Amino acid sequence: MEKKIKYNLVGPELKKQLLKVLKNIDENVNLLYEAAVRDPKTGLYNFLFFKNMLDIEGAKARRGADLSVGIFDLDFFKKINDNYGHLTGDKILIGVARILQKNLRKSDIVARFGGEEFIVLMPNTPVNRAFKVLDRLRRLIKEDKNMERYGVSASCGVTAFREKDNLGRFKARADKALYKAKSSGRNRVEIE
Repeated sequence: MEKKIKYNLVGPELKKQLLKVLKNIDENVNLLYEAAVRDPKTGLYNFLFFKNMLDIEGAKARRGADLSVGIFDLDFFKKINDNYGHLTGDKILIGVARILQKNLRKSDIVARFGGEEFIVLMPNTPVNRAFKVLDRLRRLIKEDKNMERYGVSASCGVTAFREKDNLGRFKARADKALYKAKSSGRNRVEIE
């Protein structure tokens, strides 16, 4: 009996079953990869993926390529959660994520950085160009009809990669510019 089973799986039937198993494995690997690199709420990349991409793009920047980073923070987001609830807050985070994804280049890497913070890595982009792009994104967030009804606005800090930078220094300068934007009245972009 055992020999009969083996012989029945030889040839096209065995190949068909193996291909089915391999397809299932491939689908599961893709699902696991997406779960490992994506923020579950917004669908944006997570910060771990962002850090890995910064290593790659930082190496290119050390050889002379332009690289800029911007950090967005939604202004007074806690008040939105307190006044309208966390489900509304989640919808706003998802809406902002869609605005960022839709209006950035495929080569840009946008990640959810924290609760209501987003970080954008912009390869081959000088800081003055990054400022213009991020300011346009800030306006799109402020003017979006779904955001407007809740008074959503965003502040952003942007900086250029420098030769001796690591993630800490690079992020610290962007943070410094972000705090400058917040202390200067919010709903604006500042360069450090």
